[in-house]
Amino acid sequence: MTSTRFDHDVVVVGGCGHVGLPLAIALASRGLSVAIQDIDARAVELVLGGDLPFMENGAQEVLRKALADGRLTATTDRDVIGRSEAVVVVIGTPVDEHLNPDPHAVTKALRTSLDSFRDGQLVVLRSTVYPGVTRNIERLFADAGLDLDVAFCPERIAEGRAMEELFSLPQIVSGRTQDARDRAAKLFGVLTDSIVELEPEEAELAKLFTNNWRYIKFAAANQFYVMANDHGLDYDKIRRALAHDYPRAADMPGAGFAAGPCLFKDTMQLAAFTDNSYVLGHSAMLVNEGLPLYLVTRMEKAHDLADLRVGILGMAFKGESDDIRSSLSYKLKRILEFRSREVLCTDPYVTVDDGLLPLEEVLERADILVIGAPHQVYADVLTDKPVVDVWNLLDNGTTV
Repeated sequence: MTSTRFDHDVVVVGGCGHVGLPLAIALASRGLSVAIQDIDARAVELVLGGDLPFMENGAQEVLRKALADGRLTATTDRDVIGRSEAVVVVIGTPVDEHLNPDPHAVTKALRTSLDSFRDGQLVVLRSTVYPGVTRNIERLFADAGLDLDVAFCPERIAEGRAMEELFSLPQIVSGRTQDARDRAAKLFGVLTDSIVELEPEEAELAKLFTNNWRYIKFAAANQFYVMANDHGLDYDKIRRALAHDYPRAADMPGAGFAAGPCLFKDTMQLAAFTDNSYVLGHSAMLVNEGLPLYLVTRMEKAHDLADLRVGILGMAFKGESDDIRSSLSYKLKRILEFRSREVLCTDPYVTVDDGLLPLEEVLERADILVIGAPHQVYADVLTDKPVVDVWNLLDNGTTV
């Protein structure tokens, strides 16, 4: 490697998003000089002003201190990539409308920025990628004549808990050479002492296996919910009873919408990787993605739904979040728009949907309510109207 001098210890490309921004803030809080590069000018402006583009517990105060200390900056300018010793790339692998992943997405994105990279850099792929993408990126840089190290170090945080988990969870680092792994371990070692080394293909699967395992567990819970509910029995009551002081059942989830930008997408990536022979993954998809339709069908059996206004409380993909990406509350809304008289939606955190109404208006106008996202603010809702609460947030049972 060359002895090139750099202006920044690290730049996070795509660094104004849910994965990149917490990482950039965390690294800066540990004394590194960190730059953020993002094509979203509005998000960059917000970050430079000390504000977050999304909800993330405990992050704003740390962001403002990093800015005040001169440890963090943000820009839309790609030139900052070449002025940074480590380049953390937060570009994931999307799934198209046919549920097929695009394994070339990361490579295409980096190819357009090849002239920004320099010899001696460490390039870290951070988002979940299709198996084999790391090898393709290595080949991309080699073909361009660039002498740098490539590592894949998957993010492992849950939205809303990044500022805790970045410092507490073990970090998986992988690279084709020991030098690449050592450099990645040194970078992430400023956050955690617990480093786990894998080969790139092993790390790629480790990330996919993690998200698939969670998705399958949620599907099992939702299938159990359907079984119990079809016989007029409360799944959550059963679950709590069987898990009481019984460690082997302690991890059985409650029922609810298994959604968001990762779990479903990564299950489809693993399905494609196995040439669509991933029966368990496809079954999990059918259960989880089918839950909104199941709930509406059950509501139709119990109520004259076509004449009723339905209020959905919570449009984010999970509780205490403002993120609506792949939210099943919106799938529920689409179904209800066809089968009910009117759909009224509310969420205290979502700011990107102009059609949302105040909670008080939804509670007043709706004839029946559905808990879409289990925000704690809804736990105190008092109403004499029927409530479909698959989460059992109100502690009144889950039967529909």
